[in-house]
Amino acid sequence: MSEETKNTEEQVNAPEVQKTAAVEVAKVSPEQFLESFDWHKYEEGIEAIDEENLKAFEAALDGTLGLVKEREVIDGKVVRKTDREAIIDINSKSEGVISLNEFRYNPNLKVGDIVEVLVDKREDSTGQLVLSHKKARVIKAWDRVNNAHETGEVVNGFVKCRTRGGMIVDVFGIEAFLPGSQIDVKPIRDYDQYVEKTMEFKVVKINQEFKNVVVSHKALIEADIEVQKKEIIGKLEKGQVLEGVVKNITSYGVFVDLGGVDGLIHITDLSWSRINHPSEVVELDQVLNVVILDFDDEKTRIQLGLKQLNAHPWEALDANIAVGDTVKGKVVVLADYGAFIEVAQGVEGLIHVSEMSWSTHLRSAQDFVSVGDEVEAQVLTLDREERKMSLGIKQLHPDPWTDIAKKYPVGSSHIGIVRNYTNFGVFVELEEGIDGLVYISDLSWTKKIKHPSDFTSVGDKLEVQVLELDVEGRKLNLGHKQTNDNPWDVHEDTYAIDSVHTGTVKDKSDKGLIITFEDNVEAFVPSRFTTKEDGSKLAKGETAEFKVLEFNKEFRRIVASHTSIFKAQEEKNIKVAQKKADTAEKITLGDLNDDLAALKKKMEGGN
Repeated sequence: MSEETKNTEEQVNAPEVQKTAAVEVAKVSPEQFLESFDWHKYEEGIEAIDEENLKAFEAALDGTLGLVKEREVIDGKVVRKTDREAIIDINSKSEGVISLNEFRYNPNLKVGDIVEVLVDKREDSTGQLVLSHKKARVIKAWDRVNNAHETGEVVNGFVKCRTRGGMIVDVFGIEAFLPGSQIDVKPIRDYDQYVEKTMEFKVVKINQEFKNVVVSHKALIEADIEVQKKEIIGKLEKGQVLEGVVKNITSYGVFVDLGGVDGLIHITDLSWSRINHPSEVVELDQVLNVVILDFDDEKTRIQLGLKQLNAHPWEALDANIAVGDTVKGKVVVLADYGAFIEVAQGVEGLIHVSEMSWSTHLRSAQDFVSVGDEVEAQVLTLDREERKMSLGIKQLHPDPWTDIAKKYPVGSSHIGIVRNYTNFGVFVELEEGIDGLVYISDLSWTKKIKHPSDFTSVGDKLEVQVLELDVEGRKLNLGHKQTNDNPWDVHEDTYAIDSVHTGTVKDKSDKGLIITFEDNVEAFVPSRFTTKEDGSKLAKGETAEFKVLEFNKEFRRIVASHTSIFKAQEEKNIKVAQKKADTAEKITLGDLNDDLAALKKKMEGGN
């Protein structure tokens, strides 16, 4: 029976079947009817397919031509190409369509090319086969990356661009990170030179959770270098000269690559001359010869030298240079105690600060020279074996103390500059190399000076008079007050003992008062003489009369008293009263004597 005849009969007999079914339903209870009712057929219009039968059917079709599995990556062939899409044949019942955007990395895609595709869906809502080349590449790429990481396989990658801390590399279509430290064994200064270049890499790390891949080009170089390194280390000997490349420059030295082994040239081993920074001698990537000075037992720390390849400058120093000769040089190092002068390449001499000036008052070397100055000096000592030389500048000028007695005789007055002071006096410079001391007692005739800084300052000009001169000891005693007349010659008459003057209290202490008279002459009032007539004490700033009790011209000392003024008046009053009393007493006795004489005479007449 044909399929059409069978369907026709089923349609004719359908009412009978439905009628019979209805009779059967009438015979069952509602609960039984609901349990046996085919809801799938009611909602979908067809009977449900048995799941086991469906799996068995798919298993039977497995491997059949034209049937593919979803999420499977297979090869497809480009059979047609439009401006926007590529038509891919995978030997299925239909062809797939993939946007050309997924082939941007391959602008030369053409018909006939075999490409990897992922079966995203065997049929979409329109029955179309859905393929993806991009997803297939990612899946395959991760498989290849994981395999390269496990096996250590070397992979090719395309450096796409720079990023923070390194580069972005395309490996099998996956963006991997190349740290800056993993590009090369030597520091990289120009990252842009690697952009848009294809290089070999080793996959060193994969984070499956975040899908991150880290690659290294340095690991490949290190593997090659390790072999060379062992060969070089095995042949190292002290004094051996090798060729190297400047790898890094620091403030303390230079790292040199000897072909996989790094060595350090300390800054002191770069040049026989003094240098401030290694960059003054070498530059990065410079090829140079170095000598091995030392290394540790494992030969991992290698000390190199550059200057040792040339003869020591002292050996090339002019043999005719001797003590007393004049040499020229540049100041290379400056310290408080002196300056180092480079008189020839790598040959230095020290000028001590005491040899910079004839002055006995030592100063800092910075007061005379600066780094970089060209100076002339005289050779004072020269030891070629010890490679030491001392120089002097002052020896090129005549000693100012030679004819000092003529220039600065005792009693002569001059203008000098205050260079320094101590608790006991002031140092005054009359000229370069001629310093004299003014004792604190020789600064002023009248003022009581506790410290020289209260009277003058460093750098001030000060008129002085030569008081004493010791040529052999190179000592000069000066005085400032001697440039003026001694006012105490006049004060001797003015402030005679018992003379009274008006003064103001300038300062007050437990011992007494310091008072100032009208001509700025100061006097001392002991504490017992500061009491006023009303019993109170004189206060600072008060003006009163004082009586001179003592005058000492030699020590410029006046002692006065306020109390003595009214005490003297009291004493005067007492003396007057006493005198009157004495007079009265004399009168009474005289009268008595007269009466006694008259009585005697009368008595004698009676007899």
